[in-house]
Amino acid sequence: MAAERRVKQQRVSPATIASYRDSLRMLLTYAQEHTGKTPARLDWADLDETMISGFLDSLETERLNSPRTRNLRLTAIRSLVNYGSLRHPEHAALFQRVLAIPPKRFEQALVSFLTAEEIDALVDAPDLDRWEGRRDRSLLLVAVRTGLRVSEITGLNCDNVTLGTGASVHCEIGKGRKQRAVPLNAGTSTTLADWMAERHGQHGEPLFPTRTGRRLSSDAVQRLVRKHASIAADRCPSLCNKRLHPHVLRHSCAKALLQAGVDTAVIALWLGHADLRSTNVYLHADMTIKQRALELTKPDSTPPGRYQPPDALLAFLESL
Repeated sequence: MAAERRVKQQRVSPATIASYRDSLRMLLTYAQEHTGKTPARLDWADLDETMISGFLDSLETERLNSPRTRNLRLTAIRSLVNYGSLRHPEHAALFQRVLAIPPKRFEQALVSFLTAEEIDALVDAPDLDRWEGRRDRSLLLVAVRTGLRVSEITGLNCDNVTLGTGASVHCEIGKGRKQRAVPLNAGTSTTLADWMAERHGQHGEPLFPTRTGRRLSSDAVQRLVRKHASIAADRCPSLCNKRLHPHVLRHSCAKALLQAGVDTAVIALWLGHADLRSTNVYLHADMTIKQRALELTKPDSTPPGRYQPPDALLAFLESL
């Protein structure tokens, strides 16, 4: 019933449903191990704050999850408890104690991104003599020039691309169920046009399919990014020091826009951010912007010490 409410009433995305499902499955398995009851026999009283806190601690100590992942699981549990509070007011005190469990604070690391040289090396890494190589090069270019999320890239269909004048990629459903169109530069548009001519896909068919025509998974995109990054490292050794994943390409797009002088509000619209604070992380990571700010400052030429009036009358007025 809780899942049905999330889908029908709150219209959360399938990815959110899958994340909440996995979180609750792990919680129920943990509760079964500690109570001896099967999940179907568990009662709300079994899922008190002690049980929930123990489960959250086990995520970090046994599964070695990060505080961020631990907080994600807690969000799923809170959703379940909020639903339970509507149906079972007799457990109000228990629900209140569970909802009072705070998320864990964690350090916010600077976002990672690629330099222009690293981007060129990565995009040139796929073998263009192979069908997969031509597909991968097009995919990498779209990722780094549009800043689409990996789920948005794998969800692209052939009819989501507009070529010619005003070339763009239309993302039908992104995070938060937001639709947006992202423009393509000339190089990306040309590469994508060549790929689509070879792909020869129909409306509704994936833009970047597997050999069998199925849609690429997010894991498959992550594997191909790491594969080509390993090859590109021979040409650009600095890639060896970077933990590359598809989201780094999104960060790299934002960083390029920021360094080009694009306003952060425009970048937020480009990336599909609902809150400008999500875009501000790129300001913290971009040292070139801080360097320009530093160059605008000048040393203070005022001599040290307190101001001494040159006239007795002024000295009197200063003393008042």
